[in-house]
Amino acid sequence: MSVTVACVLRARPGLGSGVYGPADVARLRVAVAQHLPGAAFVSLSDVEVEAPRIPLAHDWPGWWAKMELFRPDIDGDLLYFDLDTIVCGGLEGFAAARRLTMLSDFYWPERIASGVMFLPEAARARVWDAWIADPAGHIRDCERFDDRRAIGDQKFLGRVLGHDVDRWQDLVPGQVVSWKVHVRRAQGSRETGCGAVPAGARVVCFHGRPRPADIGWQLPPGPVDQVRPGPAAQTAA
Repeated sequence: MSVTVACVLRARPGLGSGVYGPADVARLRVAVAQHLPGAAFVSLSDVEVEAPRIPLAHDWPGWWAKMELFRPDIDGDLLYFDLDTIVCGGLEGFAAARRLTMLSDFYWPERIASGVMFLPEAARARVWDAWIADPAGHIRDCERFDDRRAIGDQKFLGRVLGHDVDRWQDLVPGQVVSWKVHVRRAQGSRETGCGAVPAGARVVCFHGRPRPADIGWQLPPGPVDQVRPGPAAQTAA
């Protein structure tokens, strides 16, 4: 299997979010080993983790550390997952991607989202070249929402890639879902969940709050209303 599964952990005080740590890397690594046997796994991180590690080379803060995935010294195709992701089914369809592939944003589907990405080695250079020309300028320019509600790395990637990117929702329909939009019992007009993981779902994305730790780290099959939430989940929108 040629694809390498990757994650990014920025944990250094003052640069990271302070939310995720080595335990989150270990959790994702175990899930990948279960659901994509034989796949290589690597963590780009600024602390030691229980996984093969590529040290982060730059002090780009928070989500901007993900831009190191496009570094030219990293070989091979990468299948990337945010650390706020729960893998609950086989990933063969994700590993079969061939072109650069990203999420359609769960609220604004015309936008791309970077929580799950397939990054072919050959397709990463143009992103890196655009980024490394002025990282500080891009960070300043993308620190606020635009008129399409894009911010941060997703705003930058949208500018560089435009529509020249495949979408997971087209490639593996129904296999990647949002906890807030598709799983938890609907709490607003933008949510459609009935309190159960949809049949066929393989990946559940936790964008914002709650986070995986808030609902007990793992999703049981079927109804999830019985999952005991942590304190953050009890107060989250």
